[in-house]
Amino acid sequence: MIGTAPSTEASQIATLTPEAQPRTAARFLYWQGWRCKLIAEKLGVPASTVYGWKDAEKWDDAQPLDRVNGAIEVRMIQLVLKDEKTGGDFKEIDLLGRQLERTARVEKYQQTGKEGDLNPNIAARNAGPKRKAKRNEFSEEQIEMLESKLRESNFPFHQNWFDQQLQRTRMLLKSRQIGATFYFAREALLSAAKEGRNKLFLSASKAQAHQFRSYIVDFAKEVDVELKGENIKLWNSAELIFLGTNAMTAQSYHGDFYFDEFFWVPRFRTINKLASAMASHKHWRKTYFSTPSAMSHEAYGFWTGDDRNKGRAKKDHIHIDTSHKALRGGRLGLDRKWRDIVTVEDAVSVGFDLFDIDELREEYSLEEFANLFMCQFIDDSLSLFSLAQMQACMVDSWEVWGDVKPLWLRPYAHHPVWVGYDPSDKGDAAALVVVAPPREAGGKFRILHREQFKGSDFEAQAAAIKRITEQYNVVHIGIDKTGLGAGVFQIVEKFFPQVKGYQYSIEVKQRLVLKAQQVIHKGRLEFDAGWTDIAASFMAIKRVLTASGRNVTYDSGRSEETGHADLAWATMHALDNETLAGDVLGGSSRMEIFG
Repeated sequence: MIGTAPSTEASQIATLTPEAQPRTAARFLYWQGWRCKLIAEKLGVPASTVYGWKDAEKWDDAQPLDRVNGAIEVRMIQLVLKDEKTGGDFKEIDLLGRQLERTARVEKYQQTGKEGDLNPNIAARNAGPKRKAKRNEFSEEQIEMLESKLRESNFPFHQNWFDQQLQRTRMLLKSRQIGATFYFAREALLSAAKEGRNKLFLSASKAQAHQFRSYIVDFAKEVDVELKGENIKLWNSAELIFLGTNAMTAQSYHGDFYFDEFFWVPRFRTINKLASAMASHKHWRKTYFSTPSAMSHEAYGFWTGDDRNKGRAKKDHIHIDTSHKALRGGRLGLDRKWRDIVTVEDAVSVGFDLFDIDELREEYSLEEFANLFMCQFIDDSLSLFSLAQMQACMVDSWEVWGDVKPLWLRPYAHHPVWVGYDPSDKGDAAALVVVAPPREAGGKFRILHREQFKGSDFEAQAAAIKRITEQYNVVHIGIDKTGLGAGVFQIVEKFFPQVKGYQYSIEVKQRLVLKAQQVIHKGRLEFDAGWTDIAASFMAIKRVLTASGRNVTYDSGRSEETGHADLAWATMHALDNETLAGDVLGGSSRMEIFG
């Protein structure tokens, strides 16, 4: 039965302390499970006295911390009363004293809830002058969190790029929309924070470079760091610098560089010389990545290694196999460049589940699918619009369009714009463009906005157009009303009665293409150099014979009458508001429109 066989420690306490602290000894024995009558017999006091102590001190209501304090107190009394103390006794007395101090802090913390009562060091730290966090600073823990988050978000092909980041030069040919810019932005921030390395981001335009910055700022926020500055300087002196191609003359920069969509940049050889100069020291690294454009692009020889052979004796020439079979997963070439090819099928095969390949094959023509998703270059010798012609239209819009503010609620203020829309049908993507017409006769058209929609019904497509009319001063809308477009046209007509519908025929398509050729050949069309999808869309259009073989029409590889190349056709619907003679349709002169 409990309390009938006292422990050795309890017996010692009862023996050593009854005269000095009988009540303490009684309380401790009670908490050990002794009954009051047995405690009274052991201590030689009346049972009524023990019962009185129990009720007065409310032994049954004691919390665990109180009982611990009681045990420590009794042991302390036992050691203090010893006449001859050993070194171990003194150490134990010191230990018990510190334990009493800790339990006292716990009691106080339970009353106040202040961490300073629990840990005096916290109060001491808070009492002193607080250290001001440095600008754009990461702690060691936050850097570890960055790396952990990066690895967690990586698909296997991203991780492969991460594992190869010490290569002096990486060149990656990749499918669109597999997160390359997103990955390299995160890789660069981690390296800059962890190693203090400068990072330069080279893009066809400042708008495209801004995407890098946006991803980097968002990544920092994931670990509760807010990065500031147009170009970001970290606390460890590493700099993150965002450059469009027209800012490449700045020779003072140096660091690792990332060249985004290098296969679409005009004057690649010139720009690459300037870029390479920024990373000429052997410890800097270079990363090129892009979807393919055309074999006529200046970067094609750089990719294949043919540029390396120029000016060398034939015996010194090297051959680099740039086929998908040879480069899938990455390979270091004889020219010391590490190359990799990642197609959409490669991405899907390792778990990238954001694509439905069968749906993509239905949405795009064979040539478009091969170019955009299977990393195959276009032979633009058969294209109605060549790569060279489209490159002449590509500008750094943030630098040269001073009257356009892309991040504002009304990017083009209240200046009039023309809208072109190509609706989705039979698996296609719908495409919408906003075009600023020229301010004087013969001036330039500028594509201010473009977007594509997939899987939307005609009501959702019409709603997208309505949102544009609320953001821009729209004075013309041109819509293909063939097929599903008829439903979109009818809804748009309710809120924009002057909308122009196109019922496609050979004659209509010929007029649209002829106007686009006239505008582009005369250098009158501009769009941001980062919008490579617009260039690819125009390049996909080819001249073909009709089924009868008697007439010429235009498509991008499909048998449907309207073909694909949605962004190109949407642009042509907008441009068609100016006649081949250069007049604006609808009876309004430019002076009236812009007055």
